[in-house]
Amino acid sequence: MEVTNVSEYEAIAKQKLPKMAFDYYASGAEDQWTLQENRNAFSRILFRPRILIDVSKIDITTTVLGFKISMPIMIAPTAFQKMAHPEGEYATARAASAAGTIMTLSSWATSSVEEVASTGPGIRFFQLYVYKDRNVVAQLVRRAERAGFKAIALTVDTPILGRREADIKNRFTLPPFLTLKNFEGLDLGKMDKANDSGLASYVSGQIDRTLSWKDVKWLQTITSLPILVKGVLTAEDTRIAIQSGAAGIIVSNHGARQLDYVPATISALEEVVKAAEGRLPVFLDGGVRRGTDVFKALALGASGIFIGRPVVFSLAAEGEAGVRKVLQMLREEFELTMALSGCRSLKEITRDHIVTDWDQPRTHPRTRALL
Repeated sequence: MEVTNVSEYEAIAKQKLPKMAFDYYASGAEDQWTLQENRNAFSRILFRPRILIDVSKIDITTTVLGFKISMPIMIAPTAFQKMAHPEGEYATARAASAAGTIMTLSSWATSSVEEVASTGPGIRFFQLYVYKDRNVVAQLVRRAERAGFKAIALTVDTPILGRREADIKNRFTLPPFLTLKNFEGLDLGKMDKANDSGLASYVSGQIDRTLSWKDVKWLQTITSLPILVKGVLTAEDTRIAIQSGAAGIIVSNHGARQLDYVPATISALEEVVKAAEGRLPVFLDGGVRRGTDVFKALALGASGIFIGRPVVFSLAAEGEAGVRKVLQMLREEFELTMALSGCRSLKEITRDHIVTDWDQPRTHPRTRALL
């Protein structure tokens, strides 16, 4: 089958993967309202394209934390990628490098930081969960730094695992031939079977629920890498993140896998951007499936976006070639959206290029004139 858009990979992955693995990647928390809303909210943002602008040359390159990348589309951390394909994180790392963009490696990868570094050059970030044993955390951060990773993406929305009912039904656990590679030498690489979700039991046993803002400062004492705070949804937390020395913010609801009925990330983005006041870059993950989504996020103030599920679904379908294709399709769609909106560079994408369902006066010039 000729794949013509990113979303088509999900159906292919569903056919190819064991039910437990597919459900793990695809499902959200509880009623999965936020899972649907992450996509639906994008459909409530419309374009206000500008015409008769010379768009013969379009530049979508950008800089993230000082690193030049080919486009504002990057790869989010997703766990257990060898469950999707034998090459797992190796394939994803090579695809990101070939596309000239950033890959974020999950703490719970099925390939270690050293193994991913061995795939060749590339700009890579490391996503961090904070374990109860802080020596484990410090050791892992130092290993990532030694392996050439360029930033830490600290996940802050998971003191406890969200209630993912598909995983409970399937009694999810890692297949016996896979381990959490970064923790293998620490006797933390295996996940035991449980009466419900093996992952939920693992998190409850290992992840530190006392994690707080002071730990963002603590991290800065053990690494010189910039720290992105991943999981911010409010202006209040944005301001504290800035005070705590964060280098950037990722507006994220964990792919709708933690607290259900939080807003879609695209709906929360503008609040965070306004609170940041340009003092640090704000990124977005969650729900991006089209180049039009990328444009909408940038119009609302994001410096770039991260994709998660499209990577694991395309990986399951076609391995490294699938991930490359996803990145290429999103790139081409994004360039097309820019051209048809009259934008030649990222800085030309403005709030005036879109209209949302939460700013009605913009849609009625007469009303606006009366205000």
